[in-house]
Formats: sequence, structure tokens, C-alpha cells
Amino acid sequence: MTAALPIAIGLVALLYASVGHAGATGYIAAMTLFGIEPDVIRPTALVLNVLVATIATVQFIRAGHFQAGLFWPLAAASVPCALVGGSLRLPTVAFEKLVGIVLAVSAVRLVRESWSPGRATPDASRFGPPTRPAMALFGSGIGMLSGLTGVGGGVFLTPVLLALGAAPVKQIAAVTAPFILVNSLAGLAGGLIAGRALPPVSLPVITAAVLGGAIGAHLGAVRLPVRALQLLMGAVLAIASVKLFGLM
Repeated sequence: MTAALPIAIGLVALLYASVGHAGATGYIAAMTLFGIEPDVIRPTALVLNVLVATIATVQFIRAGHFQAGLFWPLAAASVPCALVGGSLRLPTVAFEKLVGIVLAVSAVRLVRESWSPGRATPDASRFGPPTRPAMALFGSGIGMLSGLTGVGGGVFLTPVLLALGAAPVKQIAAVTAPFILVNSLAGLAGGLIAGRALPPVSLPVITAAVLGGAIGAHLGAVRLPVRALQLLMGAVLAIASVKLFGLM
């Protein structure tokens, strides 16, 4: 392994953590480009997800953006489904293409909104979480998809919460990070239950992910204004969409 892979992993972690994500789709893309075996990629991405999502969760909670009432119904429904999904080996190509379209549309919408007059500091009164049954439905579907594809579910959760106007951008990021954490842990557990061992992850890759995640999470939780966070979130969704279409 050359130094290029840890550098790529660190940059992915920095970008994704700044919007409350952990970077699984980016890690998958990077490892694919470096010729790593497919059976190693999914669990490795989840391991890196756990590290970066833990850092992002702590940073966004410390900054005061976390909404427990929005997080817990989603997490309670998603974790069992992520556990099941992580134990399965199913073809998900068609579903990934559909999700790729959703992410691409969400990315365009988010970037357009960030440049619309009067949207840089949105009125908090227009936000409101969906009903608990709706959150349970979203959580279970995203959890299953998370386990099947080897990602934490953030790239699926974020556009849903944005479309529903569930919360301001930074609060969505603060909910997304722990959502990714618990679903990544569940996906790993599902793989272990199915008899698949965790692959070894090199120290340079772990170090790069931790450093990138720490820097990105700090910028997103404390330093970046809402408009910059919207643009970065749009970029993350666009990258994830391109990955799901198999273009990188």
C-alpha cells in the first residue's frame, strides 16, 4: 500500500465529517480505485465509519446541535434492520442507481438553496420533525440499505431530513453522525454473526481517518457558517451519487 491511500482516506474523512457524515461511500470509492478486494472493502468502510462518526458525534454534541427527539426514533428503527442487512449478501445495483438519482437531485437542490436570497440563515420556525411512525419507517428502510451496502446510512438520511424540513442544517448533521455510528456498528455485528471476520486495517489508514475526521468535524460543528455547510453537504451528496452510479 502506498501513501496515496491514507491521504485519500484522510481527505474523504475531513470532507464528510464536516457535514456530520463518516465517509463510507468515499472510502469504498478510494479502496476500489486502489484494487482492494470487494469482500474487504465493506467491513473496512464500516470500521472507518465507526471511528469518524464517533469523532463527529462528540464534536456536534459539544457544539449544542444534537436533537435527541429526532435521533432516537430513527436509530431505534434502523439498528435492527442494519443488523439484518449486514448479515446478507444481496444484489443492490438497481436500488443503488435509484438512490443515486435521489442523492443527485438532493445535492442540486441543496446547492441552489444555499445560493438563494434569504436562505443562508433560515427561519427556525419553518422546521419540524416528522411524525414518529414516519421516522420509524424512514429509519428501518435506511438501516436495511445501510447494512446491505456497507455504509452508515448518512447519505440516505440527510436528503430525507432536508426534504422534510426536519431541522436546520447543523442539527441534521448532528443527528446524522450518531445515526451513522450506531448503524455502522450494527452492520459490523451483522457481518460477524454471518461468520465474516473483520479485516485488518493498517495504522496509517486509521490515523488518516481519525485526523481527517477530527479536523472536519470541528470545522462543521464550530467554524463553518450555514451556507458553507450547505455547499459541502451538497458536494458530499453529489460524490455519493457518482459513486452509486459506478462512475468512480
